Amino acid sequence: MAVVGHADRSGSAGFNQRLSQRRAEAVAAALVAEGMPRSAVSVRAVGERDPAVPTADGVREPANRRVAISRNDR
Repeated sequence: MAVVGHADRSGSAGFNQRLSQRRAEAVAAALVAEGMPRSAVSVRAVGERDPAVPTADGVREPANRRVAISRNDR
């Protein structure tokens, strides 16, 4: 199971990278708490790259604040 964290562009790139990592780790922890083996979960953060809704730098976009979960890491 691949868990990928995302962020919008409202903060600095470094902040958004760390934020998306925390988001992904929180979702991974919830999956493990529900019984998924931790070894079956990969966690990745992409920060403000790969937005669902393209925006200019500094723009808040709730749709870009997300975690994507997929069966494999693509």
